Amino acid sequence: MKDENQLVEQFKKGNKQSFEILFRSYYAPLCLFATKYVSNNDDCEEIVQELFFKLWENRKTLQITSSVKGYLFSSVKNQCFNYLKHQKIKNKHQAETIREYENSLDSDFDFPETGLLQKISESIEALPPRRREIFKLSREQGLKYQEIADQLGLSVKTVETHLGLALKSLRETLKQYRQILISFFMCGIKGK
Repeated sequence: MKDENQLVEQFKKGNKQSFEILFRSYYAPLCLFATKYVSNNDDCEEIVQELFFKLWENRKTLQITSSVKGYLFSSVKNQCFNYLKHQKIKNKHQAETIREYENSLDSDFDFPETGLLQKISESIEALPPRRREIFKLSREQGLKYQEIADQLGLSVKTVETHLGLALKSLRETLKQYRQILISFFMCGIKGK
């Protein structure tokens, strides 16, 4: 492989081949390194891909004062820490939302519309079969995204997409009940 510093200087000028050489040389080792911090392989790959995307986007202003290898591994480590920090905040927010929902149930929460539960059930049953199955596994059985993905042989991203589309569809179908349903749907979010 060419001198890495020369490759960096070339890709800073927009040379895609030089960038590709660095990407091919470091992608797999960086993904493996990321697994020391983040347990999900898909998330590790996404972290490394995001790093290379940022490198290309910011190539003109890129300043590497250490070795290229050191810079890349240090950057992945920082990206992993940022990811973990974000996950911690996300999990905390979800726990607070669930706690608020449970508190609302404790105060004898009553549905003002008698047909609401029936409408929710009908709306869920109207979802496309795979989306409905994923939604029910998440909300009724309380499975996490990874558990659903493993059970159905799908990627976590596919599960996330289906759940997002299911919620969007249900929000649209049940928009007249929006205020009541915010708590209902938020309590079932289990995350990754």
